Amino acid sequence: MAVEFSLRQKEGITIVDLHGRLILGESATRLRTQIRSLIDEGKSKLILNLADVDYIDSTGLGTLVVCYTSLQKAGGQLKLLNLNRRNVELLVLTKLFTIFELFNDEQDAVNSFFADRQIHRFDVLDFVREQRRDED
Repeated sequence: MAVEFSLRQKEGITIVDLHGRLILGESATRLRTQIRSLIDEGKSKLILNLADVDYIDSTGLGTLVVCYTSLQKAGGQLKLLNLNRRNVELLVLTKLFTIFELFNDEQDAVNSFFADRQIHRFDVLDFVREQRRDED
């Protein structure tokens, strides 16, 4: 199933809710096109809500990096929200968690765009510790 998405605004931040699989082909192309369109509209503060994305392949991961880079070049930012366990493991394995800001809470993700607000970022070290406990 190709990725589907819907757009919404919260406090001037565009939230892109993705549904499906972010994989080679139409999914990756559609997401890149959508992000480019948002940048062209002047919407450069984006959150990708990945709660309903059950699978990301290497092309999907590359697409996220391309979107991140495009937004940075446009003076914007991209944050990732609600990644499932497998997708967090993918970011840890590829060390891309060092590039992306990850959040479990939508309001924290929105607050991260405002310097005067308190936020709670996703803690990768806690995630890794939890995985080790689960393996024991």
